[in-house]
Amino acid sequence: MSDYLFNEFNKSSPAQWKQQIQVALKGADYNTLLWKTDQGITVKPFYTKEDQTNTVINMPEKGFTICQSIYITAIEEARIFAIDSLKKGAKAIEFKAKKPFDYKTLLKDIDLKNTTLYFNFKFLDANFVLELATFINSEKCYFNIDIIGNLVATGNWFNSTNNDFKEFEKIISKIKNSVCIHTSIYQNSGANYTQQLAYALAHANEYLNYFGSEIAHKIHFNFSVGSDYFFEIAKLSAFRILWNALLKEYNVENQQAHLFVQPSLRNKTLYDYHINMVRTTSECMSAILGGADTISNVSYDDFFNHSNEFTQRIARNQLLILQQESGFAEAQNFADGTYYIESITQQLVQNALTVFKTIEKGGGFLKQLKQGIIQRKIRESATKEQENFNAGKLVLIGSNTIQNPKNKMKNKIPLFPFVQIRHEKTRIQPIIQKRITEKLEQKRLENE
Repeated sequence: MSDYLFNEFNKSSPAQWKQQIQVALKGADYNTLLWKTDQGITVKPFYTKEDQTNTVINMPEKGFTICQSIYITAIEEARIFAIDSLKKGAKAIEFKAKKPFDYKTLLKDIDLKNTTLYFNFKFLDANFVLELATFINSEKCYFNIDIIGNLVATGNWFNSTNNDFKEFEKIISKIKNSVCIHTSIYQNSGANYTQQLAYALAHANEYLNYFGSEIAHKIHFNFSVGSDYFFEIAKLSAFRILWNALLKEYNVENQQAHLFVQPSLRNKTLYDYHINMVRTTSECMSAILGGADTISNVSYDDFFNHSNEFTQRIARNQLLILQQESGFAEAQNFADGTYYIESITQQLVQNALTVFKTIEKGGGFLKQLKQGIIQRKIRESATKEQENFNAGKLVLIGSNTIQNPKNKMKNKIPLFPFVQIRHEKTRIQPIIQKRITEKLEQKRLENE
């Protein structure tokens, strides 16, 4: 039937399409229609089958898993929240902790064999982690431990270079899913797409260089996605290609990247904060189409309010609607055959590879961190993005356009929503994660 319908029309080559466009331009240069992003990605006015790359991307075999992220402040509250979330649609739980905790009480009545668990620790304690892993005894448990990521975010090791690597080696030698690359740091600090991909790859390569290729199957990744819908889909797809290419250099074949993805906080707004739900819905959909293994949505008030059941339920339900009512429950390469996304993906791959090779020639990721090169590059990108926002080229509804003057927030902010200045000595300059609307919001608060 489809062949018959399409046979009714004559095929048009790219040259014919371009010729028609040239006629419509009435002598103007066709190249004026080519949009080149700040990151060097060229977007054409039209795409055809000739743009298809037919690149095989190692996508997940199963559909994405809905995860609920929980901060461990009070053990019993966290336990009850986890059990309730699992009853209401979540299939995975991410526990976030700043110090060791009573894991036997926390995990009581949770099905440890059938629930995917993530542990995001802001501390390094090999003995505690080994005890916890032994207690859970499940391959569906992921430890989001990243000593380099901690250096990037705080400017310091947990203890010292040697001590951190020794403690980490104890964990890696005994636990399967024990190495996490927190690439979200780069996105939330204003790094562009090429930088995010290149730094994620170089970051992971530091561990491969130090511990050897045998740890490749123990590495997983945390990504954040923003609202640039198609580019975020392409970013995740591009990383899978890059990861496979890197592992081939280590003679590791068919090792799929495990991607834990969350919406970015970079573009979230304090004023008209309900719009954040629109943003996170788009971002979660990008994560799904890009091939995320697990997605944990963030609530619309995540950065300025205490965690609460109402907003967390809405965030979880956004994912349930996408999964159960929008046809995204089954795993597949949704972007396969979309010429535009494939073109962006390939350009991101090539650009990221160029940056990655430059980093490696310059001594590697850690060396360039210590020299401040990575920080400077991200700062340049973040500054350009901030300038675009200030000039109105980058639009965030309710913030730098269509402001609601009746929206007052001065007495409605339980948590401090802005970057706090730290007065402590650091080994390197940390990479600061910052929302793009902060200065504008601070001015509005002052005038209330």
